[in-house]
Amino acid sequence: MSINLALILTLLTLVSGVVVAMDTLVWKTAEQDSRTSPTLILTLVEYSRSFFPVLIFVLVIRSFIFEPFRIPSGSMKPTLVVGDFIFVKKFSYGLRLPVTETKIIETGQPARGDVVVFRLPSDPSINYIKRVVGLPGDTVSLERQRLTINGEVVDLRANGEIFEQVPIYIEDLDGRIHQTLIHDPGRSKQDGVYRVPEGQYFVMGDNRDHSKDSRYIGAIPEKYLVGEAVRVWMHFVPWEMPDWGRIGTKIE
Repeated sequence: MSINLALILTLLTLVSGVVVAMDTLVWKTAEQDSRTSPTLILTLVEYSRSFFPVLIFVLVIRSFIFEPFRIPSGSMKPTLVVGDFIFVKKFSYGLRLPVTETKIIETGQPARGDVVVFRLPSDPSINYIKRVVGLPGDTVSLERQRLTINGEVVDLRANGEIFEQVPIYIEDLDGRIHQTLIHDPGRSKQDGVYRVPEGQYFVMGDNRDHSKDSRYIGAIPEKYLVGEAVRVWMHFVPWEMPDWGRIGTKIE
């Protein structure tokens, strides 16, 4: 059972706000003798006045500016690894209301190469993180680990480095230079030609042979986008020392 943190935070903010408003307009506990006022109401008002400013601040930050996420899998290695805690910029692709995710202000669209967090269309309670490869209307082809987008082969070259015994390759997506892991340069999973529908985005993991992405789940409709992943703010795996060197890393 998944927990909808946005819904819980919104409800707590709403309830505490209503209590503060009721006290200001109706109960007026500040003007009453605390010895004669109902204890339950006094306690409720006291807690609401204390928590409402904090709750509304967190709700605004989390809903419209930045939201933290933890990387749960290795599908984005070597860019992101299990245990990375990242900031996601919520306003990159539009301002959306909490809970309903209704877009209220248009602020931009994903660019090729962006690392994005999105809600899984088949189960919106689950968040995925991948890299945008294909934009609406694009034709994306994958053959033997080489991407071709709209007839142009994407630049891919080995850099001579190894990550967890797997060669690292450098890929250039419209000037967005990033690293990928390729386990077998002569063969790739789910080779084929993919046409990206209008209003949707074709996404892939940087760990190309170990990523459940648009090759399997299809292109991602714009309405499921959460935001752009921009920074690593902590790296922690239970029973291991934190990797301080990853703190502040910009996500390329």
